[in-house]
Amino acid sequence: MSVEQVESTPSQSRGSPRSVSVLGVRIDRVTQEEALTFIEEQIRRRRASGNRLPCCQVVTVNPEFVMEARRNPAFRQAINEAALNVPDGIGVVWATRYLGQPAPERITGTDLIPALAERCAAHGYRLYLLGAAPGVAEATAARLCARFPSLQIAGTYAGSPDPAEEEAILQRLVAAQADLLCVAYGAPAQELWIWRNLSRLPVAVAMGVGGAFDFLSGRKKRAPRSWQRLGLEWLYRLYHEPWRWRRMLALPRFALVVIFKGRGRHSEA
Repeated sequence: MSVEQVESTPSQSRGSPRSVSVLGVRIDRVTQEEALTFIEEQIRRRRASGNRLPCCQVVTVNPEFVMEARRNPAFRQAINEAALNVPDGIGVVWATRYLGQPAPERITGTDLIPALAERCAAHGYRLYLLGAAPGVAEATAARLCARFPSLQIAGTYAGSPDPAEEEAILQRLVAAQADLLCVAYGAPAQELWIWRNLSRLPVAVAMGVGGAFDFLSGRKKRAPRSWQRLGLEWLYRLYHEPWRWRRMLALPRFALVVIFKGRGRHSEA
């Protein structure tokens, strides 16, 4: 990463006053507006450099990420080496508050994408949507373009995180000349895919967005705003997708580990 990028990163190290380590995973204590500004600045800088600056990775961290990172060293490394880690998940926001270094707000991929699309439309930046089931990225692109008519979609492709397909996907991205890449392969696959290809990605910023395309395309219904404000979006999803119960077990385990690790020991992996 270049000196210019380091200088503009909101929280570049675990020791930064703008970051907190939650069970060994760095969380950057930024607002959504600061995250958007950071991403837009990386696009501007890369364009100004003649597209010579390397890609920056953005991670939206929820409790499931943290628990997976505790048993997956590569995933933990990918997150902690990212340029920006935002707290996606009310559990992560709670943990930062419990640890005495509160994140200002929850920042989800589903909220970031439309906000980024609006900025891309305003400044002529090009957005590429990669991942999800066939047709979902295209439906997401159609809805975003309907909302922001001047938005330039550089491309959409379902693909897969299979290493055997990486070269073909990278060739698509080179041809697309995108500025921002959103990858919807689910965690940890999407973060690891971005991380191992970071030096070759021909974009300014790459961000894993999980199931965001499903919500933005209308394929799935997101929790009402009232549920989101109460921090109960996870419960709404569990009610509508009961098969997720095993994954949701990570939430109480996460809370218990944060509590038992205690303040002053929360940086332990």
